[in-house]
Amino acid sequence: MAGLMISHKAWVLVGDGEKALIFRNTGSRIRPRFEVVDQLKTTNPKTSDQGTSVPGRRSDGPGPHSSAMDETDWHKLEKHRFASDIAERLYKAAHAGKFAELVVVAPPLILGDLRAKFHKEVKSRIVAEVDKTLTNHPPSRIEHILTKPA
Repeated sequence: MAGLMISHKAWVLVGDGEKALIFRNTGSRIRPRFEVVDQLKTTNPKTSDQGTSVPGRRSDGPGPHSSAMDETDWHKLEKHRFASDIAERLYKAAHAGKFAELVVVAPPLILGDLRAKFHKEVKSRIVAEVDKTLTNHPPSRIEHILTKPA
């Protein structure tokens, strides 16, 4: 991946299905310095801790035949819902004029959810997307990963 040039005051969203950090670049394009603007977290236990019922069955018509239904993946559903929360938070910030440029960093599944949920006001400010999971790195390491030359 080629090094990104992140503008002064640009926002950088680093998120996954359970945690999101929003940074502002208080440094320059050449020497970025990420300052935390906002942090979002959700508690998302594994599905077996969230759902207690066994999957249901449905009748296939006349006779004794029935089909099993898939178990609901509550953990995955919560990740999709959390992406909606992130998108809503960024929409409010964009609408209030808090940022002009946005870099989005998320794993592929969440990145896809965010793309689908972002309002056009947020989409118009996106300058780069990176499909990586970086939420457990400190800001200085995230700066290095995103801006190092290829």
